[in-house]
Amino acid sequence: MTPRPQLWILRHGETEWSKSGQYTGLTDLPLTVEGEQQAVEARKVLDQVDFDLVLTSPLRRARRTAELAGFPDAQHEPLAVEWNYGDYEGISSDLIRKDNPDYLIWTHGVPNGETLDEVAARADKIVARVLESGLDNVLIVAHGHFSRILTARWLELAPTEGRHFILGTAKVCTLGWDKKTPAIVRWGL
Repeated sequence: MTPRPQLWILRHGETEWSKSGQYTGLTDLPLTVEGEQQAVEARKVLDQVDFDLVLTSPLRRARRTAELAGFPDAQHEPLAVEWNYGDYEGISSDLIRKDNPDYLIWTHGVPNGETLDEVAARADKIVARVLESGLDNVLIVAHGHFSRILTARWLELAPTEGRHFILGTAKVCTLGWDKKTPAIVRWGL
């Protein structure tokens, strides 16, 4: 029987923009002091697992989170960058809703950025890589919206269903299996 890998996701620690609710896509912000402490705390959860492969988004906030969580040699995975928010980069959804009260990124998207389907296509490639790897435990250090979309795609759901999976800064989740069905094993550790 082919091994069924588990995909562990660690969202990066707090940044000034994640703290204020601004969309932070490809802007390469550092962690706050609190974000660095959160990453150190995440190490306590992850120390219990022997990872066969550790991947990280190449953006600074994810790389630093990986380093502080105990994975300084994590492989950079360009597919794991955050959603390119286009014209909404650096703007909060609250501000966008002042002009468009019904706005939700999951249904309205972003002007001059990536579509939800484009982000999902990147997530699908990571899911395929993990499923075909033959490894037991894979960790990826990534971003808020990307992690939510990655979770939806692991579960074989439409990418819009990522709206249901909120993962706080420097929180961990484990995606695995209920027999042969993709499942959430742990969330928000």
